[in-house]
Amino acid sequence: MSAPILLIEDDPVLGEALTQRLRLEGFAPRWARSLAQGEAALRQGPPPAAVLCDMRLPDGSGEALLLRLLPELGAAPVIAMTAYGGVEQAVRLVRAGADDYLLKPFDMERLLEKLRALPAPAAPAPAPAPAEAGWASPAMRALDRALRRLAPGATPVLLLGESGAGKEVAARRLHALGPRAAAPFVALNCAAIPRDLLESEVFGHERGAFTGATERRPGAAERAGAGTLLLDEVAELDPLLQAKLLRLLEERRYLRLGGTKELALEARILAATNADLAARVREGRFREDLYFRLAVVELRVPPLRERPEDLEALTDALLAMAAEEAGRPGLALTEAARAALAAHPWPGNVRELRNRLARAAVLAEGPRIAPADLFPDAPPPAPQGETLAEAREAAEREHIRRVLARCGGRVGEAARVLGIGRTTLWERLRRLGLAAREE
Repeated sequence: MSAPILLIEDDPVLGEALTQRLRLEGFAPRWARSLAQGEAALRQGPPPAAVLCDMRLPDGSGEALLLRLLPELGAAPVIAMTAYGGVEQAVRLVRAGADDYLLKPFDMERLLEKLRALPAPAAPAPAPAPAEAGWASPAMRALDRALRRLAPGATPVLLLGESGAGKEVAARRLHALGPRAAAPFVALNCAAIPRDLLESEVFGHERGAFTGATERRPGAAERAGAGTLLLDEVAELDPLLQAKLLRLLEERRYLRLGGTKELALEARILAATNADLAARVREGRFREDLYFRLAVVELRVPPLRERPEDLEALTDALLAMAAEEAGRPGLALTEAARAALAAHPWPGNVRELRNRLARAAVLAEGPRIAPADLFPDAPPPAPQGETLAEAREAAEREHIRRVLARCGGRVGEAARVLGIGRTTLWERLRRLGLAAREE
């Protein structure tokens, strides 16, 4: 996985040059051209492996930005850049936690040496795998059974589902259950890599293959070895690379860019997408022959809203992870917070749940997480009573109301989603004062 580097630089010439060179060296730069863009990237995007920041920006001081955000950057190295160097400024930044201070114009090789020494970025901690979470929903138990059946073989599998539903978690589960578990698992996000670097990311390149290729670099196919290669967001592949990927799947051999020696593909290929790949084939946007090669078996990962039975176990597992990472063991949810989680429609699926819990674990002021810690932008709820029984009844009423709305008021379909019988649901509707359609 390429190390993500955040570059905050307003000079269009230097910014473009640094971005291109970092990409050629195998990094994944994000270029922010102002203080506001840099702060937004730090707060909203994935955490960077390093930050390169100019000290004079059109809308403020880079020094002030770094001093404000250094506590949130963890171990990510920070390198300050300026054409107006001063000893006092350098001392202030280093004391605050910056790792280096470069005067413009600086030696590019020195910067690259610093960045090459960075540890490999850790893969984001996935949501718990089915065996760990203890799935309660029929849909996830069926998915886990299918993963177990497929794990011993080498058949390509196409994982379908909404963004954040857990496609990579399912891929890792498939890998961990099979004979390749001790070999590498390599996930490549086809949508996050620039088009001109995608072929190099998949197949690798030889030294001198293109301008800036100063050394041989193995691609994802080679790094996966005899393990598993996941092509995430495969629907975004460029048509030229689709043809080369088809050849890779058919012949199990490939060349590094600039290379003459064929290499054998040993890894199992998995693919994942949140797009309707069959529709893209019909529209001529994805090769039909490649689609059939990747989709020997198709598995759908259901969104979180279709499996409310799993919410409690997922919440407990993810909260334990978030509390440990935040250094706050024993952190718990209030009953009102659990009710708010149950009532939420989860458009961002398990990823949204993980992010909300991680944020709350850091920002909650006391030992218990309240609804406002999870949903800080939500309007305060109407009073629902003070007792635990009243809070639970309010949460149950709101959740059933949402499920009924999604099912068009059909009791049978809503009962299936909720995992209860029709008679049970009718009884609860009468008790909670909710209306539904007769079927």
